[in-house]
Amino acid sequence: MISWLGEAPLFPPLSRALVDPNGLLAAGGDLAPERLLAAYRAGIFPWFMPGEPILWWSPDPRTVLFPAELHVPRSLAKVIRHRRYTVRFDSAFDEVLSGCAGPRSGVRGTWITDEMRAAYGALHHLGHAHSAECWIDGELVGGLYGVAIGRMFYGESMFARAPDASKIAFVHLVRWLDAQGFGLIDCQMRTDHLVRFGARDIARDEFVATLAILTAQTAPPQRWSYLHHNPGALT
Repeated sequence: MISWLGEAPLFPPLSRALVDPNGLLAAGGDLAPERLLAAYRAGIFPWFMPGEPILWWSPDPRTVLFPAELHVPRSLAKVIRHRRYTVRFDSAFDEVLSGCAGPRSGVRGTWITDEMRAAYGALHHLGHAHSAECWIDGELVGGLYGVAIGRMFYGESMFARAPDASKIAFVHLVRWLDAQGFGLIDCQMRTDHLVRFGARDIARDEFVATLAILTAQTAPPQRWSYLHHNPGALT
């Protein structure tokens, strides 16, 4: 049985998380900033579908990406060098949320409900949620968002309206995080897409121990300032 959360932003020990489904720990509570930040610091994240109670997860193992281990496939590296695009951070957070919540091919509905969008919007105003955006000819064509605490980054969702747009934003973000001293990116669940970028699984105990170190470090400024313009191949 999983725990039902009360009003206080407290969670049961991670050892009580279910094996099947992997990592389901608790239900209920709310998405107030205090609870969300407490969850991320403890290695827990919310994920639930419309009509379900808020569900809280901490899978074991945990899929992560060490920024210094980023692998950029050769074909994508060529796109990044030669395609015309601009990458910015935190210039269109709400629009990125909308893009991530939008319809996807072969997928019914979205877990990014209005309640979730409001919650992460609040974290953005507090300086904890950030977006990386890919623009072409002044149009937002892809990006991703996540949560930062100290020098730890938790990836949440991405979207693309043009080929490779979210991947371009992702590569720029990971390289910037590495330069800023971020030690780890939480990818939550393993996918072939993330593995191609160098993500790998680590034990939950190792993940939580690393969190304790990284979340205690001094964070960058609340609003992330980043602008990269690639003019594209010469013609």
